[in-house]
Amino acid sequence: MRRVAVLVLTMTLGVLFNGSVGAEGVDVITLKDGSVIYGEVLDMENGELRVKTAFSVGDIVKVKWANVGKLSINRPLPFHFKEGTVLVGSVQEGEEGTLVLKAQPISGSMTVPLDSVVAINPLAQPSVIYQGAFTGGLSANSGNTKLTNFSVLLDFTGRGEELRLTLFGRYIYGENAGQLVARNSRGTVKLDFFVTKRWYIFTSAYFEQDTFQDLQLRTAVGVGPGYQFIDKGDFASPYFRDMTLDAEAGVSYFNEDFKQQADQSSARGRVSVKWNWPILDERIIFYHFDEFFPSLQDVKDYYLTTDQGVRFRIFEGFVANFQLTYRYNNKPPAGIQNSDTLYVFTVGYGFDTGAKR
Repeated sequence: MRRVAVLVLTMTLGVLFNGSVGAEGVDVITLKDGSVIYGEVLDMENGELRVKTAFSVGDIVKVKWANVGKLSINRPLPFHFKEGTVLVGSVQEGEEGTLVLKAQPISGSMTVPLDSVVAINPLAQPSVIYQGAFTGGLSANSGNTKLTNFSVLLDFTGRGEELRLTLFGRYIYGENAGQLVARNSRGTVKLDFFVTKRWYIFTSAYFEQDTFQDLQLRTAVGVGPGYQFIDKGDFASPYFRDMTLDAEAGVSYFNEDFKQQADQSSARGRVSVKWNWPILDERIIFYHFDEFFPSLQDVKDYYLTTDQGVRFRIFEGFVANFQLTYRYNNKPPAGIQNSDTLYVFTVGYGFDTGAKR
């Protein structure tokens, strides 16, 4: 009912204020069922035409491109066609299912089928997009209780057409009455080279330190293939269109330097999954990232680390982040437990340089 009311009002206002269909300054969209919408065509992507109507400022009507029968736009816009051609120009109504395009600076006009147009005025993304967050948390008590906790989290991705750089890190420090109670850190540096739109080759380096695991430095350097199962724009739904999911499997050199125990090194596999799900215009982001290192010599020897959490946008770029980190070592050094679970609440700054409307 709301859409019908908007269509009727926009038609009425278009006639009252513009005198006739196709009046200067007003775009006209005629649907296959005979309905007419007056307003300003903003863009068309993924089979959806968006029109700012004359009814109200900011009131946008969304129409399936397959339902459009005729189109008139009185100003130049970029039109993208199936074969890859891009023409900038204004359009007039043609026969049903066609439009008459006057492209600049070409003189004259041409008639093209509506179904050959795949996009109108699409978002122009920068060649490299940066996104992620840097957050931290601090708590301190003095007096009868002397407690200090400090934590820093980093999640960064830089993505171009062929290359993607990922940085993922954490630092945790805790002190109680001057006595150290927690100190550990980890970091992953990964570079992906896309050989197709979905397939890529990764090379990665993993570093970790934990005072209470007797771990001076754990290092894993790996390489292998990966696949982008879900990328931005794969789904038309506003709840899923920004979701990403990739997975990879390869081989790695795994080395552990301990303070007290004997050092260890081995050839291992590396299996990893990274999932990112922004919703509500990135006001909320759910995420998960894991790295699994199974030994190639002993199937019972493996190490797993996972980070999962939710990030809330507080104001503009400022965010609050809750993260759960779980680590499991199936064959830890003597006297060290198999697993560690960490809960972290931090605040900081999130960023995404991708173009948005």
